[in-house]
Amino acid sequence: MTAAWILSLPVCVPLATMALCALLQRQAFAQRLVSVAGSVALFGSSLLLLHAVHDGTVLATEFGDWPAPFGISFVADLLGSAMVVITGLMAVAVAIYALVDGAREREHAWFHPLYHGLLLGVTGAFLTGDIFNLYVWFEIMLISSFGLLIQGGTREQLDAGVKYVVLNLLVTTLFLLGVGFLYGLTGTLNMADLAGAIPRVENQGLVRTLAVLFLLCFGAKAAVFPLFFWLPAAYHTASAPIVAIFAALLTKVGVYALLRVFTLPFGGTLEFIGPLIGWIAGLTMITGVLGAAAHYDMRRILSFHIISQIGYMLVGLAVATPLALAGSVLYVLHHIIVKANLFLIAGAVNRAGGSYHLRSIGGLHRSAPLLALMFVIPALSLAGLPPLSGFWAKLVVVRSSLEAGHAVLAGVALVVGLLTLYSMLKIWNEAFWKRASPLSQEAALAWRAAPRTRVAMLAPILALAAVTLTIGLWAEPFVGFSLRAAEQMLGGQAYAQAVLGEARQAGAPP
Repeated sequence: MTAAWILSLPVCVPLATMALCALLQRQAFAQRLVSVAGSVALFGSSLLLLHAVHDGTVLATEFGDWPAPFGISFVADLLGSAMVVITGLMAVAVAIYALVDGAREREHAWFHPLYHGLLLGVTGAFLTGDIFNLYVWFEIMLISSFGLLIQGGTREQLDAGVKYVVLNLLVTTLFLLGVGFLYGLTGTLNMADLAGAIPRVENQGLVRTLAVLFLLCFGAKAAVFPLFFWLPAAYHTASAPIVAIFAALLTKVGVYALLRVFTLPFGGTLEFIGPLIGWIAGLTMITGVLGAAAHYDMRRILSFHIISQIGYMLVGLAVATPLALAGSVLYVLHHIIVKANLFLIAGAVNRAGGSYHLRSIGGLHRSAPLLALMFVIPALSLAGLPPLSGFWAKLVVVRSSLEAGHAVLAGVALVVGLLTLYSMLKIWNEAFWKRASPLSQEAALAWRAAPRTRVAMLAPILALAAVTLTIGLWAEPFVGFSLRAAEQMLGGQAYAQAVLGEARQAGAPP
């Protein structure tokens, strides 16, 4: 199979699935079957892509027979392929979970086409080699995610949707302005070509200004301090499968864009921008974890913890060593799995306990013991307790910070880990350990009386918990992969050679 096909399949599969689901809108069973099959196909095509680049090869292709930097490029290295694989895994887990608990209501609001439209935008963003097309894929994600966010049509959801869209439209407008300035300054938008063009720009002050602008745009997408307010205002209004896929992927696309842009096109600005990112990372960790500690709604707690954990991912850019970037890569992969699973568990808690509010429920360790056990695994992993995946990710982040002399960042990371444990213990004590409320007792009866619902909700939760345990108990290959991905990002030569090698020999567009 050629590189063009391997790179195209992870985008073509969700595109075809979206179209088929739209055509089958009035045939619920067929639509569900196509949706799950399309998610499985996306996961399979992502594994094929990872296999093709696992040895360090960088795959690149250009569409329309126009060589880079003049044509539209798709590129996959270790980081990009790993992000596509994790997207495919989340697609399967959430697609199965979404078959129950409000499935009909969501399907009437075009859930399946919008869901695969979101996956299309995410995979495209991870594979594009052109910064303008990164903007295009962001817009596809924005349209799909807005449609998913307001599916219930409630006043709360519409209010959250307006806040979400207004901020994202403002940010994408700034992003487009930055793209225009960047093209005017360099004459190219291909990221591999930009890596060579930007250092040759005479006005490096303007380059640094553009770097800050892109940090603002991608930072808002990633929900960093102080641009995070849209996330806790919106996420808690969506249904469990929708907020799970949002939590898994949307902010991580922003983190991926930061990692890609500040190690490739703007890699030379890291000495200037790194300290700023360090401050943002520390404040993001602190504000997120404090927001989580103040709430008793499970979805709001988990939403604020998305913010706090983004701070850990930014430490790699602030420190800018291979080990630090490896920590960022490992943290992103770990967090996608853990955070999505926690939101899926929150939906199951709502079904088995009758509410998302911790003070209204209780006793789930007796009425739903398997669910209680499944909560413990991602919760302790999020807090960074050994031997789970979060421990190794935090260990690499903290160690790299200390080795590079960033003791304050390391200290903040450790303190935030303790406060994260406090939030997870609060959920455990209130939802699972304390005496069952009348509401929970009534909901528990309905939970036990619906075996198909239990299986559909618990199966993806069990699978994701197993992945978390696998990363934790078999950490060496995952850490090694992350380190190779970080070295590949910092080097950049293999990426540039894969994209521009033939174009440099050709010397001109066709």
